Amino acid sequence: MERPRLDSSRGIGPYAPITRLDPPNSSGPYVPQRRFIARRVDDADRTVLLSAPLPGADPERFMVEADASRRLVGPWVSPVAELAPPGGPRWYASPYLPALPLPVALAVNGGPLPERSVRAIGAAVAETLATAHAQGITHAGVSPAAVLLAADGPRLTCFGAVRAAAPDGERRSGLPGLEPGSLAPEQAAGGRPRPPGDVYALGSVLAYAATGHTVPEASELPPALRPLVSACLTRDPANRPAAAAVLTALAPPTPHATVLTSAGPLLTPGWFPGRVVAALARQSAEILSAEILPAEILPAETPTAGAISDGTFPAGTFSAGAFSAGTFNAETRTS
Repeated sequence: MERPRLDSSRGIGPYAPITRLDPPNSSGPYVPQRRFIARRVDDADRTVLLSAPLPGADPERFMVEADASRRLVGPWVSPVAELAPPGGPRWYASPYLPALPLPVALAVNGGPLPERSVRAIGAAVAETLATAHAQGITHAGVSPAAVLLAADGPRLTCFGAVRAAAPDGERRSGLPGLEPGSLAPEQAAGGRPRPPGDVYALGSVLAYAATGHTVPEASELPPALRPLVSACLTRDPANRPAAAAVLTALAPPTPHATVLTSAGPLLTPGWFPGRVVAALARQSAEILSAEILPAEILPAETPTAGAISDGTFPAGTFSAGAFSAGTFNAETRTS
């Protein structure tokens, strides 16, 4: 296969996009920012996950949340390593590791994930949220697209997407990029994002991973997860469990009382399906082989960044029909 080539004249800041992380021009799942795998033009060894605001979004609120996300810590966070300097296009960069957004993982797998995978994903997100909530931080950006699956565990992204979409007091329902099924009712109405809203969104992630819908019928959920997901998705925020309680329900108990419950024991080899493992390996190989060439020597037929395909479903590279061509149409259902 021909090595993918990047047009360095179409960069975002000092980075040239290699490929989109998410499928473009799709009606769902909803992604609150534009995300690319990109390489620094002046440093071929530096590959990053590059995020930029959606067209029409407030770029300054986007950057405020990007900066604030540096307070979020833990093994299941995609940390912000670099912020755009003032005065130019707005973006931020996180270290790259081979990863697929959760909706893409379902598409690659040909359907919902097994319960073992769902528990591992939910436990990792719940652990991250429990740590944040204990520090007085509300993530306000959890959704299926915000969860990236890497070989060693999930990574949570899109910090502050709800706050960036609209200030408190303004209705957020129907705004571009916000997943309706992950938006807690009080946040959709314009309320200030608080920890119970994160738990509602966590419930939608569990539901999506298990069924392909953010708001499924209860009968579609695995019986063992049904009570927990239903509790997370209750409309009254006062009746939702805390993130720490969700973690306890999903992760196995530790043998020692002094050791905190963690998602780690769930993330052993085989925690997600082999098709997803193969897709990650392919993405890694394609990104490794990508090369940056000056715009003037690119042949006219060179595809746009990310169009690396031989007719199969490539990880991290998508056409408009990638979610429906062949296997599983990852559906968003809000009623």
